[in-house]
Amino acid sequence: MKLVIVESPTKAKTITKFLGKDYKVMASMGHVRDLPKSKLGVDVENNFEPQYLIPREHKAKVKELKDIAKKADEIYFATDEDREGEAISWHLAQILDEDPEKLKRITFHEITKEAILNAVKNPRALDLKLVDAQQARRILDRLVGYQLSPFLWRHMKRGLSAGRVQSVAVRLIVERERVIQDFKPEEYWSIEGSFLNPKDQALETKLQGIKGKALDKMEIKDQKQADEIIEACKKESFKISNIEQKEKSKAPPAPFTTSSLQQEANNKLGFSAKQTMTLAQKLYEGLDIGSEGSAGLITYMRTDSLNLSQKFIEDATGHIVKTFGKEMALDKPRVYKTKSKGAQEAHEAIRPTDPTRTPESLEPYLDKNMLRLYTLIWQRSVATQMVDAKLNATRIDITGGDYNFRATGQQVVKEGYLKLYPDQEKDKLLPEVSEGEKMTAKEIKGNQHFTEPPARYSDATLVKALEENGIGRPSTYAPTISTIIDRGYIERDDKKRLQPTEIASEVTDMLVQRFPDVVDVDFTARMESSLDHIAEGDMNWRPLIQAFYGPFHLQLEKQEAELDAVAQKEAEGEVCDKCGKPMLVKHGRFGKFLACTGYPECKSTRPMAGQDPLPEPEPTDEKCPTCESPMVKKVGRYGPFLACSKYPECKTIVNIEIPALDQNGNDITCPKCKQGRILERKSKRGKLFFSCNRYPECDQAFWDKPTGEPCPECKYPTLVKRGKTIYCPDKDNCKYKTTIELE
Repeated sequence: MKLVIVESPTKAKTITKFLGKDYKVMASMGHVRDLPKSKLGVDVENNFEPQYLIPREHKAKVKELKDIAKKADEIYFATDEDREGEAISWHLAQILDEDPEKLKRITFHEITKEAILNAVKNPRALDLKLVDAQQARRILDRLVGYQLSPFLWRHMKRGLSAGRVQSVAVRLIVERERVIQDFKPEEYWSIEGSFLNPKDQALETKLQGIKGKALDKMEIKDQKQADEIIEACKKESFKISNIEQKEKSKAPPAPFTTSSLQQEANNKLGFSAKQTMTLAQKLYEGLDIGSEGSAGLITYMRTDSLNLSQKFIEDATGHIVKTFGKEMALDKPRVYKTKSKGAQEAHEAIRPTDPTRTPESLEPYLDKNMLRLYTLIWQRSVATQMVDAKLNATRIDITGGDYNFRATGQQVVKEGYLKLYPDQEKDKLLPEVSEGEKMTAKEIKGNQHFTEPPARYSDATLVKALEENGIGRPSTYAPTISTIIDRGYIERDDKKRLQPTEIASEVTDMLVQRFPDVVDVDFTARMESSLDHIAEGDMNWRPLIQAFYGPFHLQLEKQEAELDAVAQKEAEGEVCDKCGKPMLVKHGRFGKFLACTGYPECKSTRPMAGQDPLPEPEPTDEKCPTCESPMVKKVGRYGPFLACSKYPECKTIVNIEIPALDQNGNDITCPKCKQGRILERKSKRGKLFFSCNRYPECDQAFWDKPTGEPCPECKYPTLVKRGKTIYCPDKDNCKYKTTIELE
């Protein structure tokens, strides 16, 4: 009997059908051994030796694997083909403690019969360079996380966390938010002209130049300047001064890597990075597709390679010829080169395992989102082997006196790959005109604009920033975003973009001030590059850890001493009212407070000097809905609330509704249901938002405060951002915005 070990039951099920009765395929259920959760687990005094253990939840599975491994003639480790997969295989080999001659490592990019049988025929030894690189990453992350997080607990607030990659990602988001908050809009104007040719066909243009000089976007500063130009233009006679036509080719985009898949799925399908990778994992490991049984539908999804196998190219070309005609296929395969920093993971791009498995043929077997992602991957991959699109770009200049207006248009003259993988290229047809032809100005008008700050990061743009800066690797992008959201540093706004919480800004400032290297983008990128060198066998992992940990540990001790001295000075002369022992400064949910050094025997606390104590519970006339005892008003993390006076016997609490009021102090009616009123609320992370009091019957909610005033253009209720910008939230239909501040 031959034993094949994979990570997941789904993968095991798919592979089983390709191997004969001599093989038994088992799932390890992911990592079978790891560093302990309860302690550092790295012996910093003994050359950073990791102290691995088998988690309690994996012990039964490990015993089962050991029992079957003893009966096996050969053991194949078929874990994923990246560093993490190599490390899982190494841990399995350590646990099983079998004759090395029995242990064989097999890898494959796709879970198909041909790939699996070929892998079994060509096993290799474990690649210890990849194992070392993964161990180094794991130990580095543990040293930072398990030593920096307690530092934040002691000097800021319990429950905070820090990480080698996560803290850099949070810093990027915090710094982007500060750019947005500090941004001061600048006014500028554009001039648009609608001209008629002799056949009364309209040509829509924009003012492009004055006196032969191209007009800068910000050149027209205000309405007065715009009106002067408009009046001057009305006195001129216009004619066609120039017509340019160019045919250009547009090649299809490269096949997907992990990063580009996450970006495109976010932009086109609205998927988060985590959602994309979860769906892709299922497509890779295999799904039941009717009479074929379980089949892997895409290649391995953690990769930064752009390679496509020769077989896929041949099969895709055959499908293109059969479906779209020979003229749509390439004479010579199109090849792409990887440009990402430190590309190192798998050896193929993400593509369908079989291009003849069209999305339409899989529709009965895949759920909606899985089908949408498969369609995106299938279309992009097959399109790489289709001919270029041909576009006809036209530019028409209309000149009168010193003023030159320009119209641009584009026409797709040959669809090429756009027939399968359409993008934003759309026809904009212009009427036929001739050079020298007179044009009549139907309307010339000015449009007011304001410069806008950069947008908050989305999953797509953050992944792109992490990749461009060399932070993390394909397998880390989605977990990083999930981690910083789960730990309360980042929230999604109403557009699903990434917005930092208040604590994210505070932690970032603390780390930038006291541990600049840990949150430095370039430093983190250099560390990633060093991990790549370990994977390539050019560097030993232990000296790398030592080079990082020595300065890091010294800095940690220095900062601890400095902050302890500050805390001691702040508490100087303060003694406990109950036992007389000295007091210490500590951090809690509501900031700093004084605590007795006699804890846990003495649990006395009090506010810092100059701080107001939390108000005592205030009696009310309300009755507890659970036990009918009197309710008292308390103040908590998210503001005031009602609590049962019988606490802790009765733990009933009731939120106090705080209405959002307009400038006249009146309630604001919900614009969606027209029945409820808008209330101030706080999210579970403590961020203020505004929503209808009829929730869940009405789900209207805003991050910015409603003004209670209608939009002057469309009458939709307006919002105010940061007390200085009033805008219409109905952005799909209205662009109203003004910087007049509320009084």
